[in-house]
Amino acid sequence: MDDERMIRVGITHGDMNGVGYEVILKSLADERITELCTPVIFGSAKVAQKCRAELNIEGFEFAPVASAAEAADGRVNLVDIDCDDAAIVPGRSTPESGSAAVKALEEAAVALDQGDIDVLVTAPICKETANSDNFRFPGHTEYLQERLGNGARSLMILFDSSIRVALVTTHLPLSKVAVAVTREAVVNTVKAFNSSLRRDFSIGRPRIAVLSLNPHCGDGGLLGDEELNEIIPAIEECCREGIMAFGPFAADGFFSSGAFNSYDGVVACYHDQGLAPFKALAGVAGVNFTAGLPIIRTSPDHGTAFDIAWKGVADPTSMREAIYRAIDIFRSREREDEASADPLKPQPPERSSRERPNRRERPSRDNADAQEEMEQPRGDARPEEDSRTADSDTQTSPLEESNEF
Repeated sequence: MDDERMIRVGITHGDMNGVGYEVILKSLADERITELCTPVIFGSAKVAQKCRAELNIEGFEFAPVASAAEAADGRVNLVDIDCDDAAIVPGRSTPESGSAAVKALEEAAVALDQGDIDVLVTAPICKETANSDNFRFPGHTEYLQERLGNGARSLMILFDSSIRVALVTTHLPLSKVAVAVTREAVVNTVKAFNSSLRRDFSIGRPRIAVLSLNPHCGDGGLLGDEELNEIIPAIEECCREGIMAFGPFAADGFFSSGAFNSYDGVVACYHDQGLAPFKALAGVAGVNFTAGLPIIRTSPDHGTAFDIAWKGVADPTSMREAIYRAIDIFRSREREDEASADPLKPQPPERSSRERPNRRERPSRDNADAQEEMEQPRGDARPEEDSRTADSDTQTSPLEESNEF
């Protein structure tokens, strides 16, 4: 990255028949976003203009550029991927919109690989229509792992300002989960999570809680022996290697009791065990982060939401948070890499996420405080609080087509 330019955030438009354009345009309509970063949208200028006009999104302006390399600071840039032939059919994914979503992702991946953008934020796609003879991946994560992972394996982390959840298994039928929760799988997940918490979240010595697979932690083997044979030995192995891993904890009471507040991260054994309570706690502010790869990719924690597409009621909070958090992670990696390169250089004191104010208790700030925060090398990359929750009172319906991939 050129030290003279701002962090460039690439944003793919996702499925144009979903809520992608609406949440992108609403997120970038606040002119202060260009004080934090340089947005580069990979999408269609024609569709962006249509969305702005039909949904009456005020304040959003963009400058067309031929490539991300030509993006300029101080404005929103748009790389037109030439998909004007694809008809807009609000609320229904089509082969054309799926192809346009993939084309935006592929062009953004090239820009990320070449260093023309620094981080990537992806709007939701429809897996069914995105897949074709030329694109056979379940989603963003698998594509980016193969395309830009350099052999590394990804780890899905869902997080907001007060909780981070990683998964041992992801998109796997429940009938296959127990077999997949092995000692090796738990150890690998905890290690990868620990590394990400240190490098991506600037947490010096993360405390990681591991949930049990079976009810009541298996009741000593009466309700299953995975805790005794796989999970507990995995936790003990991690502890011997210096990782602060704890558990296993029965999942039913772990979140409702507030026990998660005592840990920097939570490892769940399967998808719904971790994501159901996470989404209940995070609400519209959740972010999906593809950890473990040399590149940084975040996304909003919702899907295409075809049921409310192009109706002007989609809440952009999660997209805003995905942008802000990608910037935070980029800065955290810069600090970690700088410290590793010069270990004798004095560093800011290590912090634990448990020392930060809870998301629900975050103090309000005036414009001066917000500007001061923007100028600090540490801290969340956000304009002041009211700008990111301006649409939170808008009535929305449940978001469908999960984007956790």
